[in-house]
Amino acid sequence: MDLHDFKDVAENYDRYLEVMYTTEFDKHENFQEFYLDLAKRYGQGGTVDIACGTGAVLLYLAERGIEVDGTDLSEEMCKVASAKAEKMGLVLNIYPADMTKFSSGRKYSLAIIARSGFMHLPSSELQIAALKNIREQLLPGGILTFNTFDPYPEVQSFQMKNTPESYMKRLEYINVNGNREEIYNAICYDIVTQHMYGNWKFVEYNDKGEVIGERVRPLLMRQTYRSEVFLLAKLCGFEVVDIYRGYNGDKEDLNDPKSAQKYDGNLIWILKRKEDLA
Repeated sequence: MDLHDFKDVAENYDRYLEVMYTTEFDKHENFQEFYLDLAKRYGQGGTVDIACGTGAVLLYLAERGIEVDGTDLSEEMCKVASAKAEKMGLVLNIYPADMTKFSSGRKYSLAIIARSGFMHLPSSELQIAALKNIREQLLPGGILTFNTFDPYPEVQSFQMKNTPESYMKRLEYINVNGNREEIYNAICYDIVTQHMYGNWKFVEYNDKGEVIGERVRPLLMRQTYRSEVFLLAKLCGFEVVDIYRGYNGDKEDLNDPKSAQKYDGNLIWILKRKEDLA
């Protein structure tokens, strides 16, 4: 099991992300609006939110009239998203499934893997399987978007010295029980597998400041370099049509590879299903 498969993580996910995205460097400003714009542009034949989590993008789109389904590997995340949809009066198709195998029985013109969903595929073999399967779920000319980020050698070097118990405090928030909870991360890096791995530790306190609970949840992600994504796209029947750098409309000039040097951090890939695979 990975971090997001756990019931306690799913129940608290929205709560700690709200703190994370208001206090950390990458605040994900306008990310929901970004995907709404994509859905309006490319989603006329239906949209699927893959690795939908608790529904941050899925519910935002549905509430604004976008025809959208949602799927996630984590059954617990799907349960939270479904409960939120019901509370909002939305009737949606939300179901647990592996992105390397999922099929809802229909095709889509847009597939979204928001935030770090694609990075939770820990091998190139699984990335290929996912991309090929998603291609089969898309209509001709359909669009897939997913995120990676530029690896930082300085951070990788630091993480290579870590152990899964090298905890650093990330944030604190109020959990679903109404108690203060601190989150600690211990993240390592394996230069051979390109894995970011380690643990998240959740420490819960009562109103007297006493520790009343501690949970450790594993994390495994894979860093994928931009050159790999171009090769993966070609291998799996896609072409790269845009690379956005953040959620405010900035994008690279694909005819000028040096344009990427102006940016750091988040890459939002826009891939188009190719019909001529020769």
